[in-house]
Amino acid sequence: MMNAGIIVVAVLLGSYLAFSRRLRSSSNWQATVTPLASIMGSGFLVSAPLLAGVVGNLAVVCMAVLLVLAYLVGAVIRFNIRHFEPIENDGHGPAQDVGVLSRIVLVAAYFISVTYYLELLAAFLLKSLGMHSQMAADGITTLLLLIIGGIGMWRGLKSLEVLEKYAVAFNLGMIGALLGSLVIYNVHLLLGGTWALADISSVIDFHDMRVLLGLLIVVQGFETSRYLGDAHPAEQRITTMRNAQIISTVIYLSFIGLATVLFRDGLGSDVTAIISMTKPVAVILPILIAVAAIGSQFSAAVADTEGAGGLLEDITHFELPIRYAYLLILVVTILLTWKTNVNEIIAYASRAFALYYMLQSIVAWFVAWQMKDLPHRSARLLMFSLVAIVCFLVFTLGIPSG
Repeated sequence: MMNAGIIVVAVLLGSYLAFSRRLRSSSNWQATVTPLASIMGSGFLVSAPLLAGVVGNLAVVCMAVLLVLAYLVGAVIRFNIRHFEPIENDGHGPAQDVGVLSRIVLVAAYFISVTYYLELLAAFLLKSLGMHSQMAADGITTLLLLIIGGIGMWRGLKSLEVLEKYAVAFNLGMIGALLGSLVIYNVHLLLGGTWALADISSVIDFHDMRVLLGLLIVVQGFETSRYLGDAHPAEQRITTMRNAQIISTVIYLSFIGLATVLFRDGLGSDVTAIISMTKPVAVILPILIAVAAIGSQFSAAVADTEGAGGLLEDITHFELPIRYAYLLILVVTILLTWKTNVNEIIAYASRAFALYYMLQSIVAWFVAWQMKDLPHRSARLLMFSLVAIVCFLVFTLGIPSG
């Protein structure tokens, strides 16, 4: 019954999200689902096992800390949408110069995130086949990069965008089914008197702190609202980005809290451990998770490849043709693939986005400094400074989990 119920919930919720005319015609939903899907995309899959391996039963507390940091960074991005975007192209000033640098850093972060998504896809694919081979993972990632880059250079990536809609819908449907099944599983254990947390290490030392800093990527993705200006006005992006962060916070904390009872020794740094973790809940869950992981990571890689290509065009004032931008992305991401493993690329992605967030915080600081009549100006300047410092610590100290 549990397996059948999970399939029904995943299919119904996924189908509603994919085919609902009401959602399709809702501008607010479209502006919300883009950052929400980005936040939930890969971080949801790796967060529980990685946190369990690092901090044990304190995972939900540490996830809350990461989410608070992400929300504060989101506040910085929202401030820049409202106050910096209107003056971004008005000459040269400290804010504008740092803003240009931040866009260059974001391109590099996209290079790393594309590699991250496809390395994670390869890891889940091999796990579902019962295989573990770094060379095979690198080969699969390279093949997928060649496919995406080749299509991009040949005819652009618009033809692959349709996959994103269905992958996002199925991934969110799977998340809903997983949360529902975890609630039932926890209630069943409580009623049976067998609910108990595993006796695993929950001590946090300096090394663990550095690993936690390297996990910022699991709650990253909200900044996509910053670059939806062609489709959505500023105030709508500000509101929907905030909503996406609040929704994702509730989902993440619920998931980690409900999954804590599944933690055990030996999870270590296995990013695909969510598959084996959920087997006691229902035998169908590992299959659903693997399929959703493969689809969501591919669509995320396509989206970030397209985003990086567009940013390269913009930065070079369209002097770099898009096919050469995709060629550059292809070369760099293949090099990254063969130089890193999936745990290393998670930390590198976190550090790259942390550097981008730090620069965005500096932009916000300069803008706020120039606005003498800004409400709560001193408090905002202090917050922007603190966020920049924390992001700098993530950039300098974040390390892989294994």
